[in-house]
Parts: sequence; C-alpha cells; structure tokens
Amino acid sequence: MNHHELEEGKTLQIDFKKLAKVSNCGENLIPAVAQDHDTGEVLIVGYANELALKTALQEKMATFWSTSRNELWIKGKTSGDYLEIVEARVNCEQNSVLYRVRPKGQGACHTKDKDGVARTGCYYRVIEKEGTLSFAEQS
Repeated sequence: MNHHELEEGKTLQIDFKKLAKVSNCGENLIPAVAQDHDTGEVLIVGYANELALKTALQEKMATFWSTSRNELWIKGKTSGDYLEIVEARVNCEQNSVLYRVRPKGQGACHTKDKDGVARTGCYYRVIEKEGTLSFAEQS
C-alpha cells in the first residue's frame, strides 16, 4: 500500500486487519487514546503495554507501544512534537486508557499539511457518504 496515497489520498482504505496484527505482535496491549485537554480533539489512538503506561505516568509524556516497530514509542521523542500528559484516565472495565494532553510542538500527527506543518491530530479527513475522503476544515 502506497503510504502517500494512504495518508494524503481521497480513497478510503481502512485497515480492518489492524487488530489482528496488534494481537499477533507478541505484546499484551490495550487501546491508548491521546486527547487534547483544552479542545477535546482526539489526536491519536494507539496501544499501550504495561511498560508504555508506566513510562507515560513517570515521564508525563504520551507513550505507546509501536506495533509496527515492536518498541516503546514516546510520542515526540524524534519529532519534538511531545504530548504532555495533564492527566491519565482509565475506562470502567480497565481495558483502555485516555491520555489528556497538551501538545508541546507543531502537531501530533507524523504527517504534514500542504505547507509542511505537522497536523494537530491524525483525524484530518472526513469520510463522505459516497465512500471518498475529503480534508477537514481547520478549526
């Protein structure tokens, strides 16, 4: 799958096999959501194992387990676009976590807009009723 078309294209190509890949990565994981504390915008949905959660709570930075690289991923460590944790929450069944964060860089997404600026979050396209994608208006 072409990453440029996947990340910038207008064709819907949802990876419905993602959870199967996650379950086969060899780690015990839970969903971990990063949400902008001030705006409520969902920035990233990732996965955390026990090490990622402990690191996040200790470092006060949104931390995930990268299922593609099979390693600890402190968001922003390479890009500088850290997500500082204001508070961490757990859901009622204690099988997912919510990081309420304040972005400390240009954006949260690894992709960049047409001007080369990191996007604020990973949810920058809208699914249209005919199954195509359009770019969301910036708020």
